[in-house]
Amino acid sequence: MADDSDPATTRYEVVVLVERALDATDAARLQSLHEGVEEPVRYHVLLPVDDPAQGVDAAMMQLSSGDLLHAPAMTLPPEVGEEVSRELLAACRARVEASVHALQEAGAEATGRAAAEEPLRAVVEAVRQLDAREVIIVTRPHVVQEFFHVDWTSRAERRLDVPVLHLLEHAGER
Repeated sequence: MADDSDPATTRYEVVVLVERALDATDAARLQSLHEGVEEPVRYHVLLPVDDPAQGVDAAMMQLSSGDLLHAPAMTLPPEVGEEVSRELLAACRARVEASVHALQEAGAEATGRAAAEEPLRAVVEAVRQLDAREVIIVTRPHVVQEFFHVDWTSRAERRLDVPVLHLLEHAGER
């Protein structure tokens, strides 16, 4: 493994935005994409704290039920909201650690973090900070979002000057 303190060491930095934790199959597939790259490759996993796909799924269910006007508004007391936020962050960090571990088990160098900010903002900032060479977005299929080009990949392609690849996550047991 190359030494980070050596300024002559260049790395091929890859930002990976994931919707859920990577499993061993996803990690091996990601690493296999860079087998011919000369420089050492390092993956930087970003996982949003909240799951926007669940929000879209819930909205679609509400649309299909026809109960738009009668949907109850939900407000939580501040202390409950703070506890929920802490639990979501802890769960997200655990999924990030699992993803980093899966990549490392596949033989890759990897880091990761929970992204509390809007996912595309996190990606743009990571690409800028790391001088990343590419972005890989790993999600399950989102047909409606993809059709209207509002999915993460389409939005990232419009905002970044690096290649953006969308991979569908492994459909194993979750």
